[in-house]
Order: sequence, then C-alpha cells, then structure tokens
Amino acid sequence: MKNEIVEVKKLGRPVNENSKRQIELKLKAELREKGLIKRGRPVVEGSKNQLKKERKAVLSEKGLLTGKKGRPVNPNSERQTRLAMLNEKRVNGTLKLGRPKMKKEEEA
Repeated sequence: MKNEIVEVKKLGRPVNENSKRQIELKLKAELREKGLIKRGRPVVEGSKNQLKKERKAVLSEKGLLTGKKGRPVNPNSERQTRLAMLNEKRVNGTLKLGRPKMKKEEEA
C-alpha cells in the first residue's frame, strides 16, 4: 500500500461558536489562564483548621505524630487472646491450615 491521505471525519455534534455557553466557556478559560479564576475553596489563613494542619505537620516532622487511629486494642479481650494463640501456633509451626481431610472408608 502506498501512503494515502485519509480524511478523518469529526465525530459528534457540531459546536456553535457564537452560542451563549461557548462564549462563556471561552471567557472563563481566558480568565483561568490569567490566574483570575481559581478552582476550589480559598484557604483562610489563621483559621482553626489551618492551625491544626500546621501543628500536625510540625509534629510529623519531629516524629512525634503516630499514625494510629481509632480506639486502642484491649490485649485481654477474648478475640485478642485467640489471635495471640493463633499467632503463637503459626510461629511454632503447629497451626494446621484449611479444613480437615475427609476420612475415606475402604470398601472390601
């Protein structure tokens, strides 16, 4: 095959450049390029949330902020004792995984 120029047909509805919506979109794009329109909610310096974020950043830099969330684990609870027992069996190698095999009856 030789190099042939194939015309690509533009898909979709045609855009009316003079429509109210298209004019508004162009205007917003121009203002966004100039930096006059920004997306999102503006940051309020000195607000409680900003102070909290700054404090957390400082603590994490110092290594004092732990990543633990939620309520603390009770090591004496029934579930935790069972998990500790299972973990101990895993370490020893005595934990059997899966269902027990079915005993087959011998037919004689």
